[in-house]
Amino acid sequence: MTVTETHLKGCFIIEPTIFDDGRGSFFESFNLQKFEEKTGLKINFVQDNQSLSQRGVLRGLHFQKGEFAQAKLVRVIQGKVLDVVVDIRKSSETFGQSFSIELSGENNKQLFVPRGFAHGFAVLEDNTIFFYKCDNYYHKDSEGGIIYNDESLNIDWKLKDEEIVLSEKDKFLKKLTSFEVKDTFNDLICK
Repeated sequence: MTVTETHLKGCFIIEPTIFDDGRGSFFESFNLQKFEEKTGLKINFVQDNQSLSQRGVLRGLHFQKGEFAQAKLVRVIQGKVLDVVVDIRKSSETFGQSFSIELSGENNKQLFVPRGFAHGFAVLEDNTIFFYKCDNYYHKDSEGGIIYNDESLNIDWKLKDEEIVLSEKDKFLKKLTSFEVKDTFNDLICK
């Protein structure tokens, strides 16, 4: 396994070691001991989620607030996405900055998204299966989000505007500037 930290502190690209032979391939998709050794982080994943989406679907940018904040380890089992994270930690040197990476069933790359980040992805191929582990349980009253086309973030989602398919909830998310960011970790309150 190769682990590379992005320019956003605590956000890591993880590339598994893949063993190929005449029968097919094999890799460890997660190994807690190796993850902790290579990142220096302690993690306890408690929930796995999976979605199936068609090209053009854009999910995000989502986060959970306060004590229900989540770290995630995300990957694509089948298909391809552009995965995007935004640092929403007020005390961070990279507050408001984003990072994007293509994750696919072919490259098997994963992205570790720490607490204090908004996360989303744009589906680039039909029948894409997206899978992620969370270190905290989903809590509906603590969910929040930032609109995907916030000009201050200037994210290129690799899709044309007319291709983008959003949930009703995601159509009405707010811009990052509409949130008051408290000093406490990932405690965002909409103005």
